[in-house]
Amino acid sequence: MDLDAIKRLLALMAENDLVELELEEEGRKVRLRKGGDHSPVTPHVVVTSGNGGGAGPGGPAAAAVPEAASAAKRPDNVVEIRSPLVGTFYAAPKPGADAFVNVGDSVNPDKVVCIVEAMKVMNEIKAEVSGKVVQVLAKNGQPVEFNEPLFLVEKTE
Repeated sequence: MDLDAIKRLLALMAENDLVELELEEEGRKVRLRKGGDHSPVTPHVVVTSGNGGGAGPGGPAAAAVPEAASAAKRPDNVVEIRSPLVGTFYAAPKPGADAFVNVGDSVNPDKVVCIVEAMKVMNEIKAEVSGKVVQVLAKNGQPVEFNEPLFLVEKTE
């Protein structure tokens, strides 16, 4: 997906008063979301397949997300699972139930790792990577911000 296509999607969102738009095409997922009442619509591009996505428009270079300062101290194969929205973090599907994942658990891209509740809507957050959970950063019931790291995962190839 090129920059012009993303700009057209942004215009479509503005014209139709959309807060969020998600599109998956050719192994790439594009999620556009308004951050708040006065925030501009910002693109968030994630490459979800390893089948030769390349570094063309919308490729890995466009998928870069600013890393926390502590990321420099981590091994390259340890990645963050971040909150895609502002809300309340829940480690389990309901009070008293076992957590979706714990330190040491294996995850795959489709594995639900937590719930972030926003405006009474329970949003299941998926790992989007394969690997092993090495740290749970968020506390159950705590408020989380957009793009806040929730978990550290050691990727497996």
